[in-house]
Amino acid sequence: MTAETQFFATCPKGLESLLLDELKALGAQEVRETVAGVYFSGDIKKAYEVCLWSRLANKVLMPLVQDRADTADDLYRVARAIDWQQYLKPCGTLMVDFSGENRNIRNTQFGAVKIKDAVVDCFRDDTGERPDVAKRDPDLRINARLSRGNITIGLDLCGESLHRRGYRKSQGEAPLKENLAAAILIRAGWGKADHDEALLDPMCGSGTFLIEAAMISADVAPGLMRSGFAFERWPTHDTNAWQELREQAQSRKRHGLERELPEIRGYDANLGVIRAAEENITRAGFDDWLRVSRKELREFVKPTHKAMPHGIIVTNPPYGERLGEIEAMKSLYRHLGERMREEFTGWRAAVFTGNPELGKQMGVRAQKKYKLFNGTIASELLMFAIEPEYTVQNRATPVGPSEQLNEQGEVVLSNGAQMLLNRLQKNAKKLKSWRKRSGATCYRLYDADMPEYACAIDIYEGVVDGTNTIRRQVHVQEYQPPRSIDEKGAAERFKEIEAAVPIALDVASESVSFKQRRRNRGVMQYEKLHEKPMGELLQVQEGNARLLVNLWQYLDSGLFLDHRPLRLRIAAEAKGKRFLNLFCYTAAASVQAALGGARFTLSVDMSQTYLNWASRNLAMNGLSESRNRLEKADCVAWLKSAEQKFDLIMLDPPSFSNSKKMLDVLDVQRDHVSLIHQSMNLLDEGGVLYFSNNLRSFKLDEEALSGYQLEDISKATIDQDYSRNQKIHQCWRITAL
Repeated sequence: MTAETQFFATCPKGLESLLLDELKALGAQEVRETVAGVYFSGDIKKAYEVCLWSRLANKVLMPLVQDRADTADDLYRVARAIDWQQYLKPCGTLMVDFSGENRNIRNTQFGAVKIKDAVVDCFRDDTGERPDVAKRDPDLRINARLSRGNITIGLDLCGESLHRRGYRKSQGEAPLKENLAAAILIRAGWGKADHDEALLDPMCGSGTFLIEAAMISADVAPGLMRSGFAFERWPTHDTNAWQELREQAQSRKRHGLERELPEIRGYDANLGVIRAAEENITRAGFDDWLRVSRKELREFVKPTHKAMPHGIIVTNPPYGERLGEIEAMKSLYRHLGERMREEFTGWRAAVFTGNPELGKQMGVRAQKKYKLFNGTIASELLMFAIEPEYTVQNRATPVGPSEQLNEQGEVVLSNGAQMLLNRLQKNAKKLKSWRKRSGATCYRLYDADMPEYACAIDIYEGVVDGTNTIRRQVHVQEYQPPRSIDEKGAAERFKEIEAAVPIALDVASESVSFKQRRRNRGVMQYEKLHEKPMGELLQVQEGNARLLVNLWQYLDSGLFLDHRPLRLRIAAEAKGKRFLNLFCYTAAASVQAALGGARFTLSVDMSQTYLNWASRNLAMNGLSESRNRLEKADCVAWLKSAEQKFDLIMLDPPSFSNSKKMLDVLDVQRDHVSLIHQSMNLLDEGGVLYFSNNLRSFKLDEEALSGYQLEDISKATIDQDYSRNQKIHQCWRITAL
């Protein structure tokens, strides 16, 4: 079979032009691109070479005949006319891949059977023997495609798809096919630059990008490791030509590995997939060159032990499917963009995502975008040149809705509003030196200091979620007035608060969230105050942690500011420890523990709303949920059956809850002894339990808890901004005697 023959190389949609260039480079003739594939011409040796060297193709097909086929009899007739003994022995096995339909042939299985019958009858009539059908590993794989009244019958030279190189036995949850990974690398320019360029993948999974990059750099034929190709079983197979091609490929591989390969490294937060990557790298023969290690995204920095002046980041981050997952992924993509800008200025990046909208969260403008398909998922490859980018928007000039202007255009406040304004400014001045020392950007400024203005006022300064814009927002929570105050009087006071706050704090009225606190029961504390978002979500800083707050949709902001000292204490004590966060809310304490070096964290809460929020907080700090697990459960019921041991536990139950999600009503005064006993049972030797609650009338039952070392640390866990309200919470450090 030395004559020129037409072949067809299939590929994933979006790779056609790359495959065309690759086939030209391999010396193929009459190359022509079409949807999901490329036609080319050459002798059988050239087809062998494409099977061995193509990094992009799925299949190489050799069309044998094309003819009109309107009926099943036409299918049989066209197939029966082919000399099948050139490609299959009478005792061999075959399988027919059939696609397409018409008004007479409506079933692909039926079409495959008619062609199989023609092949079998051909052998039986000529030799008296008949081949068998094999659904797995057949000797001959026939490809038949019915389209627009024509049937094309050909042979599959490959057997298994060419993307199966032979090195990947272990893989993660969502593996990227090898030929798609190679295409992404080629689009990113890998292999064209000099060998000083490094390649890093911060979410490497089972290592496909790393191995494909190494194969390109070392000039390793992608088909060299395969156990075999379908054409090797044909009776007319040219063994000498195939052996010559393999020997040439082996020689090129040896020479390629003798050169110094570029630095190629991968990281992933999941230890399981790192182990899988190590196995795949070893199987591919690159264990002396490629390095992978377990690393959270927040730890993704430019390696320091070897100079890397420039390089490329190539990665395929997860993109989520459900709403809660997608929200968490937004934070992950933002964090990836931040790591790139902070650590890899001057590098290039190629980010492949199945959700192109997430790519917009990275804060880096894509220079180029390529539409690709990951299986059936429409995806996008985003190409970046990484440059530092950070803009700050000045706060708007405040315009309060309750303010009045005199004839000169000056704001005029009532006496009461002016008194409140003076108090806010005085408090801000008192807290200035403390804020500078502590670095606090979120703090309580006012807490009913003047009884007639019964509200709490909190300041939140941070970056607007999804942007690089710094904002100051204010959270005003009016306490429910006592019965001695009539509704009209309370309404007037509230108007004065509305007027004074924007002016005193130099913020636009649109940046102030006003709420009224009432004792909520059950799931009311989780319900939205507004169906649609109002205002902006903020990423705020607390110690080393970035946390997401929402001052508009829920009664609470997502961050209990009074627990700031306790969270920072936990961060300082968490290194190497297993941390349990009960009634975790948005898991701010778990984020602090993880950033402090906790070996493992588990956060338990019965609200999916807050667990989704917690997931975003973790992702925003580059923390994976493989080592920082979130569990939806009623903590009271969960404690009764839990057995896992921890070194550090935070127990911060609500004062009261009768949620329908709970099996029983929770009353912290009544139930705290049992909660503490059950939590202490989960502490490993030398462990510490921090128990806290905000019930002002709470009394710890020290007699019932006399078997433990109880240390009241309430004062030590109340910061200066809460010094006016020493009863904001009570907190104990509890250890075994």
